Amino acid sequence: MILREKPHLGDLLFAVRGSVFPIILPRLIGVSAIAAGIVAIDRLVVTLPNPATAPFAVFGIALSLFLGFRNDAAYSRWRGGRRLWGQIISDLRTLGRECEIFLPDRQRRHRVLRLALAFAHLHRINLRKLPDDGKARAWCDTDFSAAPHPPDAALNAIASELAAAARDGGLDGFGQKALTERLASLALAQAGCERIATTPLPYVYSLLIFRTTYLYCLLLPLALLGPAGWMTPVFVAVVAYVFFGLAEVTEELAHPFGQTVNGLALDAMCRTMEIAVAAHLDITPPEPLKPTKYYLS
Repeated sequence: MILREKPHLGDLLFAVRGSVFPIILPRLIGVSAIAAGIVAIDRLVVTLPNPATAPFAVFGIALSLFLGFRNDAAYSRWRGGRRLWGQIISDLRTLGRECEIFLPDRQRRHRVLRLALAFAHLHRINLRKLPDDGKARAWCDTDFSAAPHPPDAALNAIASELAAAARDGGLDGFGQKALTERLASLALAQAGCERIATTPLPYVYSLLIFRTTYLYCLLLPLALLGPAGWMTPVFVAVVAYVFFGLAEVTEELAHPFGQTVNGLALDAMCRTMEIAVAAHLDITPPEPLKPTKYYLS
């Protein structure tokens, strides 16, 4: 995630970090080169058809509206992912307080909270489809990497600890109800994140958007041959930047848990949970993660 204030003129002109410009640059060069070739053929070889600009205006408006709808759907996924991770942070903080109230056994209380932090890290790497980075084992000595679903295995381990505490008389009925509801809330947020991660926007959206954008940018030079002349490649590049850029931003927002610069800062949110739970573990809380060149992972 990029963390910057409102961009100034220098940022607008030269900022690359957080921009999709490097990603779409080859496409811009490609369509501009084709536009320059069309102009050269028209001026030096044979006169090409020069259709009216009105159809292209209508085409461009329709494409803009479609891109806007798709961008709204993608942002809804990004916002939904952030809301669900906010719920996980809230549940971890509340779990720490509830364990203080309902679990008098210090060792068991610490075990439950360490398993909860392990769950957060396992959930993070599961969403990002990363190999085990060892951060879960830094909080819990149990290795869940061989489990069919490591985050779920961590929640099951917490449930086992609570069941053992209830059998031993160290957890009353009200405490069982409160902590079970907290686990259910964590599981619900986990399932919501996995739904977003495993259900992308329909492929036909991406296919139609990129196919139509390329078609528009490749046909546009014909409409600009007369009014723009040799400046046609420049205007085509500007139009292509808008359409390709918006389409690429939409692709990044549609995958909120990815490691792109516009993805959610899952590492920082896991660190927030570690800081919140540290007081209940009687340890010094770690430092919050800070952005590196405006990027917070």
